[in-house]
Amino acid sequence: MGKRLTRLLLGAPRNIFDPSTYHKISLVALLAWVGLGADGLSSSAYGPDEAFRALGQHTYLAVPFTLAIALTVFIISFAYSRIIEHFPYGGGGYVVASRLLGPRFGVISGSALLVDYVLTISVSIAGGADQVFSVLPPAAAHWKLLVEAVVIGFMVMLNLRGVKESVAVLTPIFALFILTHAILIFGGIGSHLVAVPQVASHVQHSFRSGLTTLGIGGMLALFMRAYAMGGGTYTGIEAVSNGLQIMREPKVETGKKTMLYMAISLAVTAGGIMLCYLLFQAAPEPGKTMNAVLLERFAGGWRPFGLPAGHGFVVLALAMEAGLLFVAAQAGFIDGPRVMSNMARDSWLPHRFAQLSDRLTTQNGVLLIGGAALATLFYTRGDITALVTMYSINVFLTFSLTELGMSRFWIRKRKHLPEWKRSLPIHLIGLVLCASILTVVVMEKFRQGAWMTLVITSVLIALCFWIKRHYDHVKCSLRRLEETIHEAVPSSPEQPAPMRPHLPTAVLLVNRYDGLGIHGLLTIQQLFPGHYKNVVFVSVGAIDAAAMKGFEEVEHIRERTAQALQRYVQLAHGLGLAAESRMSLGVDVLEQAEQLCTDVARRFPKAMFFANKLIFQEERWYQRLLHNETAYQLQRRLQFAGLHSMVLPGRVFAQHRRTMAGTGQTLRHQLLRGVDAVRQFFWPPLTRSALTDLFPS
Repeated sequence: MGKRLTRLLLGAPRNIFDPSTYHKISLVALLAWVGLGADGLSSSAYGPDEAFRALGQHTYLAVPFTLAIALTVFIISFAYSRIIEHFPYGGGGYVVASRLLGPRFGVISGSALLVDYVLTISVSIAGGADQVFSVLPPAAAHWKLLVEAVVIGFMVMLNLRGVKESVAVLTPIFALFILTHAILIFGGIGSHLVAVPQVASHVQHSFRSGLTTLGIGGMLALFMRAYAMGGGTYTGIEAVSNGLQIMREPKVETGKKTMLYMAISLAVTAGGIMLCYLLFQAAPEPGKTMNAVLLERFAGGWRPFGLPAGHGFVVLALAMEAGLLFVAAQAGFIDGPRVMSNMARDSWLPHRFAQLSDRLTTQNGVLLIGGAALATLFYTRGDITALVTMYSINVFLTFSLTELGMSRFWIRKRKHLPEWKRSLPIHLIGLVLCASILTVVVMEKFRQGAWMTLVITSVLIALCFWIKRHYDHVKCSLRRLEETIHEAVPSSPEQPAPMRPHLPTAVLLVNRYDGLGIHGLLTIQQLFPGHYKNVVFVSVGAIDAAAMKGFEEVEHIRERTAQALQRYVQLAHGLGLAAESRMSLGVDVLEQAEQLCTDVARRFPKAMFFANKLIFQEERWYQRLLHNETAYQLQRRLQFAGLHSMVLPGRVFAQHRRTMAGTGQTLRHQLLRGVDAVRQFFWPPLTRSALTDLFPS
């Protein structure tokens, strides 16, 4: 019943071996604009609002501000279009910073992005709920948080079914938002065309008066503050480059077309709304957003045939704003798990976040992102002011690192790439704009709650460094084991022994060709000397998030898995054993391995199944999160099926706090960043000879 219910809610598994599958789950530019562009477009609901409020009485600055919005959007969008060309498989700010500035900058950018995408969901859902409950009776307010939680749960389920399915469901909301706001902007500007001379005269007079009272310096300071306060307008632009992996081939062209759609729609919508504030002389009113005030002044008096059509249009437009905010949360569910999968493949996060479900979605990432967004909403009680304050920093931290990386790239490649003269100025201007917004926002909103975002991001960065340190220690131990074993392994004979199915057979499950697998084979020979005449190596090529680049990547995984198995077979031949291999590909490694073992048992009735498992000298609770329990789970399944199995331990010794796996690196590379300076003050760097004297073993 549980499986049937899961299939009903999430759909049937997808066939990874069918090339058309990758075509079916990918997004054309129009759908990508809906799924990823909604994040940027929805910022027109609060970005221009906050910027216009920051202008105070100097509303005449809305005219140059409109131009600044459009120019900034196109500069950042063009810069990210260039990034799409150089990083055609996505990754956005994390990949750019990692490749061009170094892994440490990459983990800072990636951590900032993860916090940003969690807050994208929280801000979007809370903002949409505020729009809905603003037209409901006050008594309904206590249901607001529950409704927000239900919406997040609904979107989690949609994204577990697949990206394309979730985008298709939300497309009508996106289309109605575009329609209603096009009527608002073009209708509002068109209705004031005859008053352009009067408006221009008023703006010119107000500008001269502002120069007299504020001075040029004061006016620039006010403009920069409003510009930074409206920085939320530009959030979401990076979503396209992060989600490039889910786009239809050719991905680069689809991504650039999507970026163009988003840039035009955001510049027109945000800039047009800002200009309409000025034309309709909109002013803040208690309990209302600036967009609500604008809509009422634009359409509130419409009464064709005596019907209150204007009020209906206002309600519809505000409802579509709320709906688009819900749609904007989709960007967090699409891009957040993909950033997590990229970081997991680089060992900054647990490797399980790179795994896929049978619907070819990053299920673990979707669940964690949704859970974190839900926790954030409950922590803030859905307070949009607190959420926006927390949300306003990380995106510009990522923007700044990305633009810095691309500027460095073009400076270093200026002798080899002639187009550097056209590209470098764009990235330098983008760097200055993003860094300026980041600086002003931190100064303005630090005490209002922005410090919480900095603390959470710093804790996540420290956690990533700790996870990376753990994985590096394990890899170092396995590498030393592999080097030691290789010295004692004989070469493969010219005539390997034939397989004899009726004799005792050892079936060893392996992953890649490494020290753990080699250690498992030699351990079998040590425990059962001369008993097993045949060895069958079994491996499952895991299809993870990286394989979603296309069907060709699946074939590469097949080739890598086959090559690793061939090396194991040659190793067994060198030990005088008859050997062969079996393999399969899949997203559920456990299910595929069980099927392979069942097939092997039919041919080799005297088979004994062995699996390797890392065993740590000092067991900790977190090791189960960082390393899977596939060996033990498979052992239980095989034993229940009547097959004999055994788990072979691969020992990983605890690394002493004052050593660095025998290398001559200093102490600071062994500690978390937060306590590094204090520890290094008390403990000077240790040389290799000093370590040998202190710890001979």
